[in-house]
Amino acid sequence: MQTNFTEDQLKDPGTARANEILRACVHCGFCTATCPTYQVLGDELDSPRGRIYLIKDMLENNRVPDEKTVKHIDRCLSCLACMTTCPSGVHYMHLVDHARDYIEKHYDRPWHDRALRWVLARILPYPMRFRVALLLAKIGRPFAPLIPDARLRAMLAMAPKHIPPVSRNDDPQSFAPRAERKMRVALMTGCAQKALNTDINDATIRLLTRLGCEVVVAEGAGCCGALTHHMGKTRESHATATKNIRAWTREMDGQGLDAIVINTSGCGTTVKDYGHMFRNEPLADDAARVSAIAMDVSEVLMKLDLPEGGDRGLTVAYHAACSLQHGQQIKTFPKDLLKRAGFAVVEPADSHLCCGSAGTYNLMQPEISAKLKDRKIRTIEARNPDVIAAGNIGCMMQIGSGTELPIVHTVELLDWATGGPVPPAMLDPAKRSPEIPVLR
Repeated sequence: MQTNFTEDQLKDPGTARANEILRACVHCGFCTATCPTYQVLGDELDSPRGRIYLIKDMLENNRVPDEKTVKHIDRCLSCLACMTTCPSGVHYMHLVDHARDYIEKHYDRPWHDRALRWVLARILPYPMRFRVALLLAKIGRPFAPLIPDARLRAMLAMAPKHIPPVSRNDDPQSFAPRAERKMRVALMTGCAQKALNTDINDATIRLLTRLGCEVVVAEGAGCCGALTHHMGKTRESHATATKNIRAWTREMDGQGLDAIVINTSGCGTTVKDYGHMFRNEPLADDAARVSAIAMDVSEVLMKLDLPEGGDRGLTVAYHAACSLQHGQQIKTFPKDLLKRAGFAVVEPADSHLCCGSAGTYNLMQPEISAKLKDRKIRTIEARNPDVIAAGNIGCMMQIGSGTELPIVHTVELLDWATGGPVPPAMLDPAKRSPEIPVLR
């Protein structure tokens, strides 16, 4: 694609990167075939190619974003299926992230949009605030039909039936390996996940220590910054990311780390991009060091000796989170691990398509999100599984809200297969313990 940025425009690092990406695009349209919003809406401007044209026009002309441009960019899920499909290697993620930053700085959103985005940015990344919000949402849910804004109704519907108690395993500490030590790793405990589902981090710690890892929860680490980053709130996202970089580099420079383990793939995609995000900032070197050892939990488990299990007589429908299969290009590891542990693994049709969760997308674009969720659930249930496994809390909440099938994190099944407890989501609710065991 031909571009016409001026020399002064190209002095801005974000614009210079956008120029590189735009020039790689050859207008082939392969991306439209795998774009969920294009399939749902049928509008060229709701495809990656259409959004690329809008972004190019906006940036080249230093144009104040108009309502149409903002609408179509807001509708993007950032599922990154287009990057998997693109034969030219167009790095759409960096382009759309820069466009969102530009929009945040130059577009005056309606007051109710600004208010909603402000609330989400100040609640979701903070576990205790989020817990209070979930409790209030449960109380307010009966009044949902009286609320005219579909986005507010979606926020009320988000609250799970059961809000787990705080897990003390998420506190800064170190867990000793239960076998010969093979690795020393830092576990990213996250933010929203600590409020929505504490079973995931607990299972991850049990599994990694069982397989010979010393697991460290670093002092000062927290939200990865993805939620605010994808809203274009660069200052806020970099502030939270900075805390992580400093927390993990302290561990790296202290007793050392072999990996930073991330069990929420949406976070993993962002942490692995810290090197790019901070490339022109004083923390550039440390950010690159962090990105270099950031790994999805499935990548770490592939390096360890996961015991081979016999047939467990259980069919698992594996949902491939977009941030894992497209954002990190990890496609087979979770399935390989589940099969090795003795589970029969099936995949839904069109497994490359998004479930509609996409961070805050299901709250900001509830109508489109609901259509994608319904389609994803239909394709999963068509495989008649006993349980659904996924590697991202957002996907788990999205899919779990529309099916009676239990949905668990992949590590919960692997933990169970290697000596851990049955995943609580697979138990009868009446039999679930209200207490979360502390791992000592």
